[in-house]
Amino acid sequence: MQKIKTALLSYGMSGKVFHAPFLDIHEGFQLLGSWERSKKLIQEDYPYVKSYASLDELLSDDVDLVIVNTPVGTHYEYAKKVLLAGKHAVVEKAFTTTAAEAKELASIAKEKGLKLAVFQNRRWDSDFKTVKKVIDDGVLGDLVEAEFHFDRYNPLLSPKAHKETANDGAGVLKDLGPHIIDQAISLFGCPKAVFGDIRVTRENSVVDDWIDLCLFYSNFRVRLKAGFFVREANPAYTIHGKKGSFLKPRGDVQEDDLKAGKKPNLDLWGTEDESLQGLLHTEIEGIIVREKIPTLQGNYFSFFDGVYDSIANNKKEPVTADEGVKVMQVIEAAIASNAQQKVIGIQ
Repeated sequence: MQKIKTALLSYGMSGKVFHAPFLDIHEGFQLLGSWERSKKLIQEDYPYVKSYASLDELLSDDVDLVIVNTPVGTHYEYAKKVLLAGKHAVVEKAFTTTAAEAKELASIAKEKGLKLAVFQNRRWDSDFKTVKKVIDDGVLGDLVEAEFHFDRYNPLLSPKAHKETANDGAGVLKDLGPHIIDQAISLFGCPKAVFGDIRVTRENSVVDDWIDLCLFYSNFRVRLKAGFFVREANPAYTIHGKKGSFLKPRGDVQEDDLKAGKKPNLDLWGTEDESLQGLLHTEIEGIIVREKIPTLQGNYFSFFDGVYDSIANNKKEPVTADEGVKVMQVIEAAIASNAQQKVIGIQ
């Protein structure tokens, strides 16, 4: 089996939690190491890998794939350098700070015959996979509306300076927003227009921390919300169709398990507690059904499987750069909508 030699551009929370554990157990990847600017931590967890002192040192090594998992404001600069060096790339969300930057990266990758994927791991959350199956099964009938929430209760500012200082990559719209925007796009495609309401609600915050977006599709609407003052959670997913409804709380356990140091496996990994099952209330073959739906298993390993298949077997990336462009177009439309207080179309 071909080994794809892979390096990270940082080994903070994302590198330690979301990337290294999966690259380490996947037989198709060889984790070479990470660029570490100050703290040298990766060798404590993986003694056999390298700690690179600079991006140039990393790119001069025999690397096939680079994970761009640095602050959002650096994604465009670093991903461009990676691609121009002839390396495949995975870029975390938000893909870039503008749609124009995203389009340029997609163009460079295409011209050079390289794979460029966006790390939208939430497509492989247990809760979202279950929502997708219910919609795909058609048991709700023609959709009328959907509402996705990514809410938290956390009034305190983040200790990470890049998250709380005014810059093009900061704010909940480009932090939690890309998750639910991408989920909507993966289900329904790119909307025709967007109305965005973006606010600052935390004391002393200088970046947006509350969003309410309405995505306009031909025959239905999708509402996306995220904020930091939701102590009692709404359903993460509410889907209403002409036959029935499906309500699902957020329940995926993968992030918490990874943060607790648990290593991913392919058997019980990503299994939700049964108490978090979603409620389906609909009509099937003339019979009214109101029942809990078993939750599918979540597994971020599937994303890395897709990246491997894209590089080794020239398949499409699990989340393409073009899909990343669409997310950025929605984000830009939301910003313009909030500024102008009107619906903004997407070309």
